[in-house]
Amino acid sequence: MERKRRNYNLIIGGTIVAILLITMIISFFYTPYNPNDMITADRFHAPSSKYWFGTDNFGRDIFSRLMQATQTVFQVGISAVGIGLLGGLVVGALAGYCGGWLDEVLMRLMDAMLAIPGILFAIMLVSIFQPSLFNTILALGVPRIPSFARIVRGGFLQVKEFDFVKSSKIKGASHWHIIWHHILPNITTQIIVMTSLSFSTVVLSEAGLSYLGLGVQPPDPSWGRMLSEARPHMIQAPWYIMTVGICITLLVFGFNLLGDGIRKMQDKRSD
Repeated sequence: MERKRRNYNLIIGGTIVAILLITMIISFFYTPYNPNDMITADRFHAPSSKYWFGTDNFGRDIFSRLMQATQTVFQVGISAVGIGLLGGLVVGALAGYCGGWLDEVLMRLMDAMLAIPGILFAIMLVSIFQPSLFNTILALGVPRIPSFARIVRGGFLQVKEFDFVKSSKIKGASHWHIIWHHILPNITTQIIVMTSLSFSTVVLSEAGLSYLGLGVQPPDPSWGRMLSEARPHMIQAPWYIMTVGICITLLVFGFNLLGDGIRKMQDKRSD
């Protein structure tokens, strides 16, 4: 009997994401220190039992600030991916289910959006409408729509040709019933995988914008801005930039592993 292989990507990725989610939840109620308290006497305090990740150039506890920043990370990530997912579902479903000229028009519109690199679109939008949390979410969410739309459209084009869908049409089922009960459940895995991978992309993009000073603005915390603040002090306080960089890397790594693990799990079910 063949030994069942464990899906380590799903296990490791899920564990990393779960730890960061728990950290975010805890940060709403508790942080070791006030993330914005400046204790000048403790500037550049190395990691110790008092300050686990050390302090920054203002004497603020880095661990507390990283904890609080997870709120911004997940808020931006969930909101931006949500915009891309909802927009992509509507566009992809209409294009894939209706077909014809509507499909052609919508897909050409998506191609035009894909022609503009997402990060450039985000920089342009934020520069025009001023940096803020809302504008950052909007700037990172809109460029995600074409990717989701293509995934959804492809799924609709494939599933709507299945016999059980055609049979449901012959029986007089409404379009909404067919879409909701027959097509969407069969493309859920692809959407979940795309959502997981998009989340990591959004996190990196937000960090890049905040690093340039165009993303989330004070007093909202951000890993990207912390990375920018740490850069001038790399020699004096290497722990500052290392801890922030590791957090960003872990989050991206976790969501990528999670998405790949979900895909592998679905592939095994299909075998």
